[in-house]
Amino acid sequence: MSAHAWNPVVVWSRPESERAGTPLLVMFHGYLSHERDLIGLAPLLPAEFTIASVRAPHALGPGFTWFPLTQDIDYSVEKVVEACGDVWSWLDAVRDQHSSVTLLGFSMGMAVATSVLRHRPADVDAVVGLSGFAVDAGGDAFFDDEAARRLRRPLFWGRGQADAVIGEDKIAHTLAWARDHAELSKMLYAGLPHSINEAEMGHVSEFLRHHVLDRSVAEA
Repeated sequence: MSAHAWNPVVVWSRPESERAGTPLLVMFHGYLSHERDLIGLAPLLPAEFTIASVRAPHALGPGFTWFPLTQDIDYSVEKVVEACGDVWSWLDAVRDQHSSVTLLGFSMGMAVATSVLRHRPADVDAVVGLSGFAVDAGGDAFFDDEAARRLRRPLFWGRGQADAVIGEDKIAHTLAWARDHAELSKMLYAGLPHSINEAEMGHVSEFLRHHVLDRSVAEA
């Protein structure tokens, strides 16, 4: 984890003067993408959310990455921890003005979203993972999977049946982890490659409404 406070480039869905008291949805883009990619999904999501789409810290090729990847999508857990520690340093500076914190990640961004959850599951209300995976933490103490198992936060995991990017080993590991540590809603979309479609976003919107917005009203 970095010793300094990380100050990322963030695209917000609403001005700062209109954010107080709203539920926060933080977006983490995929490998070699950028902060303006996922914010285009905002019109397909419940308008109650303030959306913050965050740029990954490392410039690479045409975009940015959260942590280094090899050709077979392998990674260093240490680098994942560093990235997610930076995310928490930023999140702690903004989350108190919001009524809840939900994380949404695409591809590598799902690895970030689930890892951020696993560090401090009590401070995250729900996670949306799209066409991605959860990392194999290898017992690293940064990942508080015991707390995640107790709390079982809602997790939506959607992926395409024709996705050739995320390998079967990562899918199997993610499924095993999610079933044991989250309240899992799992969707598989026929013919969808490593991408997102409108049907999936409809299901994401329903998930957010049920597990975040309606739950907040019930608990008020």
